[in-house]
Amino acid sequence: MRTPLSTYRLQIRPSFTLFDAAELVPYLADLGVDWVYLSPILTAEAGSDHGYDVTDPSAVDPTRGGAEGLKALSDAAHSAGLGVLVDIVPNHMGIATPFRNPWWWSVLAEGRSSRYAEAFDIDWDAGNGKLRLPVLGDGDNELEQLKLAGNELHYYDHRFPVAEGTASEGDSAQDVHARQSYELVNWRRADNELNYRRFFGVNTLAGIRVEEPWVFDEAHAEIKRWFDEGLVDGLRIDHPDGLADPKGYLARLREITGGAYILVEKILEPGEKLAADWETEGTTGYDALADIDRLFVDPAGSDTLTALVPMEPYAQMIHGTKRVIADNLLHSEVQRLVRLLPADSGLDPETAADALAELLACFPVYRSYLPEGAGYLTDAVIAAKVHRPDLAAALDRLHGLLNPLADGETEVSLSRLGELAVRFQQTSGMVMAKGVEDTAFYRYSRLTSLNEVGADPAHFSVAPFDMHTRLIRRQLEQPAAMTALTTHDTKRSEDTRARISVLAEIPGEWSEAFTRLDALAPMNDGPMANLLWQTFVGAWPLSRERAHAYAEKAAREASSSTTWTAPNAEFEERMHAAIDAAFDNPDVRAVITALVERIREAGYSNSLSAKLLQLTMPGVPDVYQGTEFWDRSLVDPDNRREVDFARRREVAASFADAGAPAVDEDAAAKLLVTTRALQLKHGRPELFTGYVPVAVEGSAAEHLFGFDRGGAVTLVTRLPLGLERDGGWQDTAVVLAPGTYRDVVTGKTHDSSGRVAAADLFSTYPVALLVREDGK
Repeated sequence: MRTPLSTYRLQIRPSFTLFDAAELVPYLADLGVDWVYLSPILTAEAGSDHGYDVTDPSAVDPTRGGAEGLKALSDAAHSAGLGVLVDIVPNHMGIATPFRNPWWWSVLAEGRSSRYAEAFDIDWDAGNGKLRLPVLGDGDNELEQLKLAGNELHYYDHRFPVAEGTASEGDSAQDVHARQSYELVNWRRADNELNYRRFFGVNTLAGIRVEEPWVFDEAHAEIKRWFDEGLVDGLRIDHPDGLADPKGYLARLREITGGAYILVEKILEPGEKLAADWETEGTTGYDALADIDRLFVDPAGSDTLTALVPMEPYAQMIHGTKRVIADNLLHSEVQRLVRLLPADSGLDPETAADALAELLACFPVYRSYLPEGAGYLTDAVIAAKVHRPDLAAALDRLHGLLNPLADGETEVSLSRLGELAVRFQQTSGMVMAKGVEDTAFYRYSRLTSLNEVGADPAHFSVAPFDMHTRLIRRQLEQPAAMTALTTHDTKRSEDTRARISVLAEIPGEWSEAFTRLDALAPMNDGPMANLLWQTFVGAWPLSRERAHAYAEKAAREASSSTTWTAPNAEFEERMHAAIDAAFDNPDVRAVITALVERIREAGYSNSLSAKLLQLTMPGVPDVYQGTEFWDRSLVDPDNRREVDFARRREVAASFADAGAPAVDEDAAAKLLVTTRALQLKHGRPELFTGYVPVAVEGSAAEHLFGFDRGGAVTLVTRLPLGLERDGGWQDTAVVLAPGTYRDVVTGKTHDSSGRVAAADLFSTYPVALLVREDGK
């Protein structure tokens, strides 16, 4: 198996096609990148800039460059010695415009008799034999807006097929609609009455059943061609938690790819491990991101930041947000579980729904993978009994139904598990994602750099000792898994988070600044105000447009003072006025800019340190497009903005003729660190085959974190404001074997007789990457 040393993620879309990516290959090769990593490239909804709404899995999207574009990119990458990793989406398909999706169009036109009816997870009986489509508006007579246009029904811009033999001359559009295998219903009915599985709460993404062999084969024929023809070298699998049988899916995928490198986009809760029997090299790196961020958070700031804006404890909060999701947005999924209960369950539908929702709210991880992970179901049952002792009997009954396996069973089929147990596993991850990532992360604003995908905001910091143990374990258990700092899914980019984390070093100063901001521009929602002001300080300077767009999304996702489905105009007007004040009110702007200046240099230090750590620690580091410069992006779609690669090329070309650039807004320093680390790993991979912590001595030892990967020695600075406050490095030194070491970032050499002074190592940058020069 060919395994990457590093990757560089590119967002392929109509405005940046596979042909554009091919032209970028020389720059990536010079950067030191080992593989090009592409966002989904199969045919997606028109205008989609992310590609996760695939409408036709049989072809590379023509608007993204088509088959010719993939060939051009593959040829360019392979000629330069680079591999190609592609993101694929096995869980769902895009159905926003049915005529663009041949599979979905067939189901709408032919109903249960369609060949593709089996491909989608549809509960026909729940809709009285019809597939419910939640597209109608809130008017009293929305069906009167239907128009018959040839062999189609039109509802404004929506188009739906008319089944053969169901329309006669003189029929009204409503009459024809009544004869179809689908029923157009009000969009608000989806949460309770939807009868097809979707991706989370997105009505326009319908789940597909790749556990069916023919569905897998047809959905992956184009992907198989990529490997048969040597175009692609590895795959990143989106949302395996949504699949009925992730283990079986990965085994089949490994087979059709000829044993290729495979990563899974899997979120692991603290202490959770990836299933050992999956055919995968590991996760896409959210777990690494969480650890890295917390190394640069001062634990001393916890109490002050926690007390600043009173909020319920995080564990209590996520139980509540998950329960709300199970009772509302995803209640149709709960109702489907109820319908799957056996007739002799002894549970009435209302009690069953209540108990199932409570179990989902108490589930401690995204999902179990029976028989592995049965203990998580037991944990959820126990927690649910504590929350709801009145449901104890129902929970005991459900426990056996949701895990029908006998003790000791290890190899089981989907049929042995039964649909109820399988579907519950698919549902728990949906509730977790919507209740935690997309709700609680926007409510719990103690320190918002911790509110990141794959992380637990209740875990405030990681001590150096613990970080070393985690990295040693990573080297032993998943050396080929990805590490990441920014992705297309992160709530805030790595540099935005790095600056926000500095607030933990000056919690009192942030408390004063926030109190002042809240008085000058009140929002009357303390947690949301805290989240927004921290975010803007982390991303400053940012445009007014970006600030307003982020605030609206954050507030509606939090669903505390306003929501997507019922916006609170009064609150949103007040919130947007506060944001405008950041640009128009000199007093508000002065508070923000003064604080940004206070933490700017420390933010740079955190950014460079986190980057070098990520690039050189055990694993396969990914660089998200553009983040080799400072990048203070916010949540999508902000993090998918166009990247100025011409400027990056220009700065990279200047390194040959100049010394080490200054650490300032020019961003050259981050590009230099990124380039030197990637080039060393690409050129001398033998230096990155082990892991030994580097010993540090002296009064500021807690501010230096380092390790030896087998010849490449990484040294980074942590808690830079505390370091400055305590008088700098003083007598602090790194313990290194006698010899001469070259810092590949700056080119400087350091002679060691057993110790090297930290002040010398960090005289230019807060990081150093050392290699022995004397051949030992």
